[in-house]
Amino acid sequence: MIITSLENEKVKGWYKLQKKKYRDLTNTYLVEGEHLVEESLKAGCVKEIILLEGVQNNFGCDYSYVSLDVLKKISSMDTPPKMMAVCYKKNDCEIIGDKVLLLDGLQDPGNLGTIIRSSLAFNVDTIVLSSECVDLYNPKVIRATQGMYNHINIISMDIFDAIKYMNDKDIPVYGTSVVNGIDASCLDRVQKSKYCLIMGNEGSGVNPKVLAICDKNLYIKMNSKVESLNVGVACSILLYEMER
Repeated sequence: MIITSLENEKVKGWYKLQKKKYRDLTNTYLVEGEHLVEESLKAGCVKEIILLEGVQNNFGCDYSYVSLDVLKKISSMDTPPKMMAVCYKKNDCEIIGDKVLLLDGLQDPGNLGTIIRSSLAFNVDTIVLSSECVDLYNPKVIRATQGMYNHINIISMDIFDAIKYMNDKDIPVYGTSVVNGIDASCLDRVQKSKYCLIMGNEGSGVNPKVLAICDKNLYIKMNSKVESLNVGVACSILLYEMER
């Protein structure tokens, strides 16, 4: 059977998953494209696969064939892929490990995707998203991560509760600020062995109240021709520095 009607109840449900409200309500989200579907299958979080009529199905799980018009309806992309999947959200767990990245009000989906990939590359154990951050399951975030969000512990938590947790665990908390910060390259191996690094909002940076309770504030040494870096780029550089 091929679903062709845009008024089909399944289609209506899939379409609603473009909105955070319904992702939260159903604890599910959509991934788009063969690569992300395959990564989700590896992670064991696929509920159902959605395939364009005629596409071969070798996945061994629940699936639905749909028309191109249905894919256009439910996809967030200008050119819809030939396959999508409904996936279950990851279960939130506690902060794990000694290398933690805390994101304070990050809003751009592309930046979050970049940061997730860099965090995995540079051995971050846990990413903590403050309540003001963009939704992890925003379609643009999912695409930007290329499926790497499945391979790292990511949780949502109040930022001040997270910092208290770090203090209780004797994990140094490093804010990021070009004012009254120290050059990140000056940290020694002991200071880099465990840490909580805080990156802030694209426009306003880290909340001043948060910076005030950090153990140290870091910055990236660069020439005076550039005032600041994109937060995704800056975070990648700092995480690389913490691994040196």
